[in-house]
Amino acid sequence: MISMAVRWSELMSAISLATDLGMAQPLESGLATCLVATALAARLGLDLPARQRTYHLSLLQHIGCTAASTQIAEVMGDEMVMRAYARTLDFADKRAMFAFLLSHVARTNPLLSRPAALARAVAQGGRVTATVPDVCEAAQLLGRRCGYDERFLTELGCVLEYWDGKGFPGAVRGEALPAPVRVVQVASLAVAAHRAADTAGAVELVRARAGHQLGPGEAAAFLDDPDGLLAPLADGGSLWDEVIAAEPVPGPPAGDAEIDRTLRAVADFVDLKAPCLANHSSGVATLAADAAADLGLAADEVTAVRRAGWLHDLGRVGVSSAVWTHPGPLTPHQWEQVRLHPYYTDRVLDRTPFLRRLGAIASAHHERVDGSGYFRGARAGQLPVAARVLAAADKYHAMTEPRPYRAAFAPTDAARYLRNEVDAGHLDAAAADAVLRAAGQPVARRRSAAPAGLTPRELEILRCVARGLSIKQIAHELSIAPKTVDGHIQRIYAKVGVSSRAGATLFAIQHDLLLAGGENGENSP
Repeated sequence: MISMAVRWSELMSAISLATDLGMAQPLESGLATCLVATALAARLGLDLPARQRTYHLSLLQHIGCTAASTQIAEVMGDEMVMRAYARTLDFADKRAMFAFLLSHVARTNPLLSRPAALARAVAQGGRVTATVPDVCEAAQLLGRRCGYDERFLTELGCVLEYWDGKGFPGAVRGEALPAPVRVVQVASLAVAAHRAADTAGAVELVRARAGHQLGPGEAAAFLDDPDGLLAPLADGGSLWDEVIAAEPVPGPPAGDAEIDRTLRAVADFVDLKAPCLANHSSGVATLAADAAADLGLAADEVTAVRRAGWLHDLGRVGVSSAVWTHPGPLTPHQWEQVRLHPYYTDRVLDRTPFLRRLGAIASAHHERVDGSGYFRGARAGQLPVAARVLAAADKYHAMTEPRPYRAAFAPTDAARYLRNEVDAGHLDAAAADAVLRAAGQPVARRRSAAPAGLTPRELEILRCVARGLSIKQIAHELSIAPKTVDGHIQRIYAKVGVSSRAGATLFAIQHDLLLAGGENGENSP
């Protein structure tokens, strides 16, 4: 059995990867900042507790970022594009800010709509800066739930301050800024500039911001040896192992209570991405775990399902809130973004055996047993029971929640929807039944007997025939021999009294054997 042990630093590093997604930065930007900041803190002679706080502050500095996503998207159109280009921006420089707005509007709007978009951004720009207290408070609340002490939380609330007092929220300046904050600020800006340009670009930017945004002492220490401090970034490989090894005070493996407390905080970090998502991840986790227990899964599997439920939508933070709050049908481009979010979940969690086990379940929540899901297009044989349960729980729970494009379904209607998904071949019947029982809904048998005496396997094949699949394609999808498929098809034709694919399709339609989930389709986000 895969070890359930995980170090505290591994959990925090995974959160850092998620905040990279939320800030639209290259993956492992936070890990790079951590290495540079930890080394810089040592060169400055900070004591061991301060170096430990520097390490963790660099990993968690953006944990509140989702709190502002919706408001920024409402003003700027796509907060991910803005964040991707704003990492080295001086927010106290009004000229630079206006130039940035011009370029952002040009990047995100057609020519004719740019004047109106610019006017909106200028007129409502205050809404963006007004989110800073929300971001700081969310970061501190989430940090507290992860188990950090008040001193660390105070420092976490200062990461957007400037040395000269012109930062946000503008309550602290100069030497009153804690040393770990000043170190992380230098490292963060240097890493962003290095990734956007090179070491020379990092040196130029740190030198220009010293005494304004950055502490002069910390900036000078970086400028003494930029090549040495940025050396870990040189080969472009993963920094994960180096970051785990660099923790100044390595701790023991996290206990179950610590793990659960932290993963629940991560769930809420994700659900802050859009108002309609509030409590979605935790609700899915509870429902999926109850369903897994109902099916008789072992205790450690039930725990894994619950934890995967907390993490299943981690990849949402890498997609603009403008997509999640879109009130109408999604464009093809928006759909492509939606289909990527379970992939992002997988990328964040594919780091250690503990996280990888959860990621295999979490990232499969939009897979379907007939292969019609995403992002892998996995079929039944590739989906463990835990993943099937999570997929059904996510679908049911999402249908009972309001979305910008529809009202919440009543529980009975959501149950009917889930049964239809089973009938359509998308969801596993046993998993869906367990979810319905866990949700307090009756588990009505979808059909006591199929029409014309068709067996469950013949129903599967009939649906494939109606979808236009060839014998070889059906054999591949159902993992059976082509000769077996052909024999089933001949028996189906005989039972239903037809002699062609068209006739079989019409029979399936007439008897509602192709019934899908209704107007809010199977893959709705």
